[in-house]
Amino acid sequence: MSTAHLSPADRLLVILDQSLRALTSTPQASRPRPVALHAEDAKLDEPERRRAGALMRVNHVGEVCAQALYAAQAVATSDPALRRQFEKAAGEETDHLAWTADRLAELGAHKSLLNPLWYAGAFGIGLVAGRAGDATSLGFVVETERQVERHLESHLVSLPVADLASRAIVEQMKTDEAGHAGAAEQAGAERLAAPLRWAMRAAARVMTTTAYYV
Repeated sequence: MSTAHLSPADRLLVILDQSLRALTSTPQASRPRPVALHAEDAKLDEPERRRAGALMRVNHVGEVCAQALYAAQAVATSDPALRRQFEKAAGEETDHLAWTADRLAELGAHKSLLNPLWYAGAFGIGLVAGRAGDATSLGFVVETERQVERHLESHLVSLPVADLASRAIVEQMKTDEAGHAGAAEQAGAERLAAPLRWAMRAAARVMTTTAYYV
């Protein structure tokens, strides 16, 4: 849903609604879930299933955070075109949220118990980035998405070889994240300072390590 023509108060209501839906409801994807050929024939033993579930839980948390980040950045910008760009990216992240939630259920794994905390923290970070100016906000998108790309690439190494279903999802997510980063670069992103990039990586490491278990 585009909020470009809504008042600030109405946009806030939309954001609150999106927040509740991201945390409490079953997300609906606009695109079919990626499917690997013969994925239904792949059998995972119990240790493989647990490992795949933990990794997909981390990916689901990343998508919860993405919902918050893009929602906050859309609120913060005064540029209608950039707001639409953020909202379009958020729509693709909603697909990821739905796909990972679906796969978690198939694996018998739970979502992170700390999702409300992850969402709140990511929303605050996105709001700060957005208030720093559009170029900085876009630079934040680029750095975040590049980090996510590397993270997803590592999961393609760590996921059980037989887990073709999870791999198909992660592959498409990786492609989409690269597209978001490229779009942000074309829109005028500025490169973030090295200390900020390092801090973002450290924060992401804490989140992914914790979400693997909780």
